[in-house]
Amino acid sequence: MSDKPTIGRRDFMRVAATVAAGGAAWTVARRGDEATVWQLDPAKCVQCGRCATNCVLNPSAVKCVHSYPICGYCDLCGGYLQPGAKARNTGAENELCPVGAITRTFVEEPFYQYTIDEKLCVGCGKCVKGCNVFGNGSLYLQVKHDLCVGCNECAIARNCPAQAYQRISVRTAYLLKTRDSGSGKQG
Repeated sequence: MSDKPTIGRRDFMRVAATVAAGGAAWTVARRGDEATVWQLDPAKCVQCGRCATNCVLNPSAVKCVHSYPICGYCDLCGGYLQPGAKARNTGAENELCPVGAITRTFVEEPFYQYTIDEKLCVGCGKCVKGCNVFGNGSLYLQVKHDLCVGCNECAIARNCPAQAYQRISVRTAYLLKTRDSGSGKQG
């Protein structure tokens, strides 16, 4: 019996990503002469939860992003509170996020600011779905390229039922959600 420690697949991928990140911010693919990266189009995303479970990283490289210009800073936030919550407070029983990745901060009556803790976010999309159904859609999911290992054939993209993943230019890297477009605008 060996005293050598064993390493699991996810731990190996995390170490490999750290090593790979030493020389570059993220791994890119080439389409012709143009460098590209995987990204999620917020206009196509159906918040199925597969970003959290199909990514080779644990937690996923997909994180919730908050578009502050779209947000209404509501007391009754559909992305923060459980539907039918008994109270509008920070009690875990009232929060929609299963890992507590959203922080609610009082601004002034009746406004609150919602901040995503990227380290806690697992990319499940529950807050995004709640925000789209009961809010203004200011929360959306994005592949964070400083975390992504740049799989040549992204496991999430292969399993996305909405085909919301696409390769975009590394120069733009993100598909942003704006009030005007309501969908993925390159930026």
